[in-house]
Amino acid sequence: MRRRRFLELAGGGIAGTALTATVARPARAAPPAFAVVAADGTGDFSTVQAAVDAVPSGNAAPLTIAVRPGTYLGPVKIPSDKPFVTVAGLGPGPDAVVIADNRANGTFKPDGTPWGTSGSASVTVDGAGFRARNLTFANLFDEAAHPEITSKQAVAVLTRADRVEFDRVRFLGNQDTLYVNSSAAGVIARAYFRMCYVEGDVDFLFGRATAVLDRCRVHSLNRNSSPNGYVTAPSTDVGNPYGLLLQRCMLTSDAPAGTVFLGRPWHPSNDPNAIGMTLIRDSWIGAHIGATAWSDFGTWSWRDARLAEYHNRGPGAIPSPDRPQLTDAQAAEYTMAAFLRGTDGWRPQSCK
Repeated sequence: MRRRRFLELAGGGIAGTALTATVARPARAAPPAFAVVAADGTGDFSTVQAAVDAVPSGNAAPLTIAVRPGTYLGPVKIPSDKPFVTVAGLGPGPDAVVIADNRANGTFKPDGTPWGTSGSASVTVDGAGFRARNLTFANLFDEAAHPEITSKQAVAVLTRADRVEFDRVRFLGNQDTLYVNSSAAGVIARAYFRMCYVEGDVDFLFGRATAVLDRCRVHSLNRNSSPNGYVTAPSTDVGNPYGLLLQRCMLTSDAPAGTVFLGRPWHPSNDPNAIGMTLIRDSWIGAHIGATAWSDFGTWSWRDARLAEYHNRGPGAIPSPDRPQLTDAQAAEYTMAAFLRGTDGWRPQSCK
């Protein structure tokens, strides 16, 4: 019954790389840069946002912003009228360039109102065709230092654009680290993550976008609580057959065995059409995931969402009636290519 429900809600018929290995890989040679950013003032700009601001509105060709090693504090926004922007770190690995801010949902703007979850993002991507490689995005909000703040969602990156790519990028945060979204409910936006590292604790990969994580490490932090957290919180629109896909990934944690869930279905503003879809396949799952791998979200039952696995392994890949599995025939249709191709046949440049 649950397997059929997965297919019905998907629109009818069936239409791990460790972080150490990723960091050790040398950066690819970058194309000639539109601008060079250097924190010490030796580049064209000293902040990433200044370089983005210099990109012509409506640019029709790819432009690369090359960032020299350093830590760059302050929010960055890629607006919708500036497509085809690439931000490339020039260090030996993704830890050499860090782009970060430290806002949370419950911290306040200058006008005294809270930022909210979307407003907390260190980096917001609205420009289509955005690409990032060989760097780190982080939200440095310190939960322990602010017990007075109850809304602790703190996004490192929010994507709302279509056809965005991240290649060997780290995403650091706690709750709501990576928010893959779209410009509006019912609008499909696609994102591809290759050999990335994502860490957090509660719902730290979430949203309604179609997002593929390929050979990524997805690391659950230990909150020393029960439950310790949730990896995904999809809010996929009922009309979209493809939500979150983790393929050939490693799901790791220092948390005790069986204290973390693979995910739970998020219904923003109690939207009944947000029938979340997460598929985890051909991946290694650590012991932090237990036999009951999915959780309800408030009154919304996980059994009514589109949550499934296929051919996973590791101590956390536990056979269980509460772990819906795809058949071989179904899995042959729910591939990376199917998730990403859309109506325009998109195949990300970094997808190899």
